Amino acid sequence: MSKIEGALPLPVSVDDILAARVRISGAIVHTPTLISQTLSDMLGCKVYLKFENLQFTAAYKERGALNRLLQLGEDAKRTGVIAASAGNHAQGLAYHGRRLGVPVTIVMPTTTPTVKVTQTQGHGATVVLHGEKFDDASAYARQLAKEQGLTFVHPFDEPDIIAGQGTVALEMLEDAPEIDTLVIPIGGGGLFSGMATAAKAMKPDIRVYGVQADLYPSMYSHIKGEDMACDGDTLAEGIAVKQPGELTRRIVERFADDVLLVNERRLEEAVSLLLQIEKTVVEGAGAAGLAALLTHRELFAGRNVGLVLTGGNIDTRLLANVLLRDLARSGRLARLRIILQDRPGALFHVARIFDQEAVNILELSHQRIFTNLPAKGLSLDVECETRDGAHLDRLLAALREAGYEVAPIEVA
Repeated sequence: MSKIEGALPLPVSVDDILAARVRISGAIVHTPTLISQTLSDMLGCKVYLKFENLQFTAAYKERGALNRLLQLGEDAKRTGVIAASAGNHAQGLAYHGRRLGVPVTIVMPTTTPTVKVTQTQGHGATVVLHGEKFDDASAYARQLAKEQGLTFVHPFDEPDIIAGQGTVALEMLEDAPEIDTLVIPIGGGGLFSGMATAAKAMKPDIRVYGVQADLYPSMYSHIKGEDMACDGDTLAEGIAVKQPGELTRRIVERFADDVLLVNERRLEEAVSLLLQIEKTVVEGAGAAGLAALLTHRELFAGRNVGLVLTGGNIDTRLLANVLLRDLARSGRLARLRIILQDRPGALFHVARIFDQEAVNILELSHQRIFTNLPAKGLSLDVECETRDGAHLDRLLAALREAGYEVAPIEVA
């Protein structure tokens, strides 16, 4: 960070955030901040969860969107607003725009899943599909804003948006004043900027960490002065931002104790743990804070850590895949490849071992043709359910002791 940047006044103050709270009060859910005893015991620190997935549109983005809408002039309210978004910003803006009678247009890439398009239309917005990438949609949204006299609402790099998101920290630290560390997902940086501004004003000694998916380390790269690629198919699509905001990066530079990276496996584990332990559905980006605790346990040992479950908008099929992959990694679900001789009774003898070890067979698949085995050989894929990894190991040992060649088909 240059001395000039460090000397610049920040675009948002705690007073802006306090004013935003008054402005949006009554139209936004004051979501609970609760201790997770199980996660606390597991991770060696006291874990507080802020359930922003309980907002009406299942994400914190409503806060900034509403704060921005409420400060529009009368002409802008009549003409309407426009934004580029394929996610939670679109739904938050559309929902509160309809409530307030403000026309909302959302430009989405043509590759946006149909469910997101229909959800946004369901909140009363006009959806325009343009371009294959988000950058294309964003450029077109700005073009339409000029042509039609609409007000462009940025998803993260506007003071009113940042101030609205900062109300999350006000609630957290008032409801759980013992929190001494915040771990906040960063995409463009709007949530982190608002929360860090509020938190540092309320508790100057609080530690504030940002989290990014290691496939999209845009803010991390900026803070560290590195040039890292941002690309790939991440579970945390809500924070898959290639270019951080101009305003937000100044605030992150000022307030972040560090920015941490998490990999896809930890993100999947975090989503699964939150569903299993807290019985709450969280999208990949919303689970990034917990993924950071799983990845950097030593950094948070003994501290009172606040995590924001930023949203719960995850595709149900994707969620099912995440849960099944987690079961496979833990040994509770396995697919085994067993080499057999193609003769009567071969399957019966294998199945008897599964029965003896009390392992449930879910699915069987023979392969006689597409294999490099001799003509009288075959491979048998068995999908099965066990109690845990140790139970699976006992099954493998029993099969090998009976003379079978067997190997697990690993999950990435």
